[in-house]
Amino acid sequence: MNIGLSLADQITLELRADIIGGGLLPGMALVENDLVSAYSASRNTIREALHRLGQEGLARYVRNKGVMVRRLDSDDVRDLFKVRRTLELQAIMNSQPLATYRSDRMLDALDAAELAREREDWRVVGTHSLAFHQHIVGLLGSPLLDDFFTNVVAQLRLAFFCAPDEPRFQAPWLARDRQIHDWLAEGNKHGAHEAMSVYLDDSEQMLLHLLSSTSKN
Repeated sequence: MNIGLSLADQITLELRADIIGGGLLPGMALVENDLVSAYSASRNTIREALHRLGQEGLARYVRNKGVMVRRLDSDDVRDLFKVRRTLELQAIMNSQPLATYRSDRMLDALDAAELAREREDWRVVGTHSLAFHQHIVGLLGSPLLDDFFTNVVAQLRLAFFCAPDEPRFQAPWLARDRQIHDWLAEGNKHGAHEAMSVYLDDSEQMLLHLLSSTSKN
């Protein structure tokens, strides 16, 4: 756990990480008693953590059911992609030549995603793909934006769960992620920017289509 943070902050970060990792699904109940036991924390601390998770858009109170992991709708997805376009495209166009350590971090995420694909662990594929995009935003060099984008990534993970066919949803993006990295490594910011712009358009449309199909069933 991070030194200097309150216990409620630490629990909030762990719950957010569980969402990003695919351990907490949309609609799943966040049971106060279970969390008190799991974290050896007081009820007030757990309630504070759940309140903060709600402020981050990751949980919501449902009458007669309690606090639940949030389900996202089409408007949420459109808003998330507005943020992604603002941050990821700006990060690419404003980036300096890709430093070795930044390239290595991106490649580590891409390699881990491909290993997970070989194991057909598609949830882990999605987690590492999201990590790659966190490294893209990291090119802006802003810890504040990094933290903000981590919350965006957690919400994206919740949106991904609308896909009934994870292999079909996750498979197309790995080669495109690697091409974006390679263009950045070559110093071709315009190529990377164009590829990312099309990538985000395609990803948004796929998610919106999946959400629309799910709501009709």
